[in-house]
Amino acid sequence: MIAAIMQENEALVRFGAFASVFGVMALAEIFLPRRRIENAHRRRWPPNLGILVINTLLVRLLFPAAAVGMAIAAGERGWGLLKVAAIPAWIALPAAVLLLDLLIYLQHVMFHAVPLFWRFHRMHHSDVDFDVTTGGRFHPAEILLSMVIKVGAVAAIGPPVAAVVLFEIVLSSMSLFNHSNVRIPSALDGVLRWFVVTPDMHRVHHSVVTRETNSNFGFNLPWWDRLLGTYRAQPRDGHLEMRIGLESFRSPAEYGLAKMLTQPLRGDAAGASITDRGR
Repeated sequence: MIAAIMQENEALVRFGAFASVFGVMALAEIFLPRRRIENAHRRRWPPNLGILVINTLLVRLLFPAAAVGMAIAAGERGWGLLKVAAIPAWIALPAAVLLLDLLIYLQHVMFHAVPLFWRFHRMHHSDVDFDVTTGGRFHPAEILLSMVIKVGAVAAIGPPVAAVVLFEIVLSSMSLFNHSNVRIPSALDGVLRWFVVTPDMHRVHHSVVTRETNSNFGFNLPWWDRLLGTYRAQPRDGHLEMRIGLESFRSPAEYGLAKMLTQPLRGDAAGASITDRGR
């Protein structure tokens, strides 16, 4: 009964959290900006938010139950590592959140390592500015592939339903937070980035410098980057002078929604992929 109620209200809870965090970070960007935005919001926000709406509708249409539905099915059928091992709920919940976060980290690395996947993921990196709307700018193909991977992972892990709901809320909220153009005092940022991915930490990942693009893959927890050797503390040129985006997609013509959707079909897969030879 509880699981069914959580599934029924999951979309509403996630939307409420997303809208609240978006509003707070958008206001913070106005009053506490970290960098000067090079391109007017009226040019970037409509297509970025348009992509977000498309992705939301696609996921709800093609995956109506999504990861939460799979968690309910896994619980009813006893699927997954945590269910088979009979891990107590108080341990299973944090363990599941940690495992799902590690999965997102590894998936992110994969999207940089496999040229075909990089073609879709690079649309996220081609944003020439870095603000809260960048946190929802992902190609629909990447979102659908990510959902397939996540649903499969939930079936394999067998997490509590509450863990999946919590993780989904945290993931979408943190994506808005760590993509925001908000100034956090360096001393506070130095402490926070031991526990969460901060905007200054993740901004390095959006640098045009390839070795910086291929670092700081975490979305929620910073520990995977530190443990697996992909952590980079600061950008080469500093946060105020660093260039954001990709060299091959900087034309104003690329800002449009149609150009964004067709970007994977244009150009080659080189530029910032881990497998780009000679870099």
